Amino acid sequence: MRLYIKNMVCNRCVMVVKQELENLKLHPEQVALGEVVLKEHELSETQHLALQQALQGAGFELISDRNSRIIEKIKNVIIAQVHHSSDELKQKFSSLISSELHHDYSYLSKLFSEVEGTTIEQYIISQKIEKVKELLVYDELSLTQIADKMGYSSVAHLSAQFKKVTGLPPSHFKHIGSKLRKPLDNIS
Repeated sequence: MRLYIKNMVCNRCVMVVKQELENLKLHPEQVALGEVVLKEHELSETQHLALQQALQGAGFELISDRNSRIIEKIKNVIIAQVHHSSDELKQKFSSLISSELHHDYSYLSKLFSEVEGTTIEQYIISQKIEKVKELLVYDELSLTQIADKMGYSSVAHLSAQFKKVTGLPPSHFKHIGSKLRKPLDNIS
């Protein structure tokens, strides 16, 4: 049985969800960002309700409708690439998302905009800027290295986009540090 879970955006989230499943005596075969495969073929109404409550208590939510599952998959592809991949993206996000979800990008883009009230592109920018904030706070890479790592064409492009989103230039943000960072599941 395959379940889709909202707000599962990091490896710690995966561990928490797996633990909640095991606490409920369920048998996860696979737990990944936003998705769980259980050995059970179906859940009783009692199990389903208990799972919903356990997940909500941990800050997650079961997703039941098709469109919400697609949106969550889009978000998870973006989050995985921006925050959890050390590989440089060799294709456009539109191609990556389309190939991962096996749907035409224009359909996915329209659905995302209708449901989320923002575009996929804006969501990608928000995620990238949050990652840039993290890298600035860690202070291990130069702005040039960060721009390169995040796929920006130049430091000027990164700086302009960073200032447009945060209202601050990257250099100023670096001085005020982690106070302005957001959890991944609060980025829209």
